[in-house]
Amino acid sequence: MNATVLRLYMHENRRFHGMLLYEWLLDQARKLGLHGGSAFRAVAGYGRHGVLHEQHFFELAGELPVVVEFIVSEAEAEHILALLRKESVDLVYARWQAEFSMTESGAAAIKGAI
Repeated sequence: MNATVLRLYMHENRRFHGMLLYEWLLDQARKLGLHGGSAFRAVAGYGRHGVLHEQHFFELAGELPVVVEFIVSEAEAEHILALLRKESVDLVYARWQAEFSMTESGAAAIKGAI
């Protein structure tokens, strides 16, 4: 199946409407009826200012990059981006076309091969 991958970048401690921004994004996407989304925290990264942030024990709590990613239709990606524009949330994002599917279970693959 064809889809759009929408990836949004932010710092993990960024807040919006009293919530962590990545939590707010996932909550809003769920309310829009999207079937899934994930937030991933980086172990290291740098942004437009060139400052490298790396995961250490306590030193950088909250300063690491977080990526929120959705695999959705193009229309759903536009709904998310329109919501961000309406709420005046400034984020860097990337989107691209992708193909997605599910792997078969091992038993079904073996049965089909016989």
